[in-house]
Amino acid sequence: MMKYLHNSRHYPMFKDCIGAIDGTHVKASVQEHEQAKYIGRKGYATRNIMAACDFNMCFTFAWAGWEGTAHDTRIFLEALRKPEVKFPRPTDKYYVVDVGYPNTRGYLAPYNGNDVRYHIPDFRRGQTAAQRAPKGLKETFNYYHSSLRNVIERTFGVWKAR
Repeated sequence: MMKYLHNSRHYPMFKDCIGAIDGTHVKASVQEHEQAKYIGRKGYATRNIMAACDFNMCFTFAWAGWEGTAHDTRIFLEALRKPEVKFPRPTDKYYVVDVGYPNTRGYLAPYNGNDVRYHIPDFRRGQTAAQRAPKGLKETFNYYHSSLRNVIERTFGVWKAR
């Protein structure tokens, strides 16, 4: 799957990327007196799991057990703070992350803002090819970043289907 990085869409812009990191929610059974902190936007109790994967769709890290209301940034920063978690800390490579994570050494987030599209479906809206095409360098970067980061979404999908 590393050839994926070396095609003209991602290389050389993302040549040092080693995978993607994101969080996902899974249904959880918790005691009634603790349910409030586990019920998030899904409307039922969940646990938030942060994971990293490579481009072969193999998990290389997972940290489970967080309450469903825990934000991805909180879990990420806690993983960086606790060496015993063994969270991946690349020095000369990096992971792609979404806007819920800080853009810092080893972790590359997309451009953020109201005037900059990021998600692939945002680029599919519009009547003409010109309306759908990325506008400017930031949107072009975000388009390729999003398509590359999609590996973690696909990996979660395969895992949840089992």
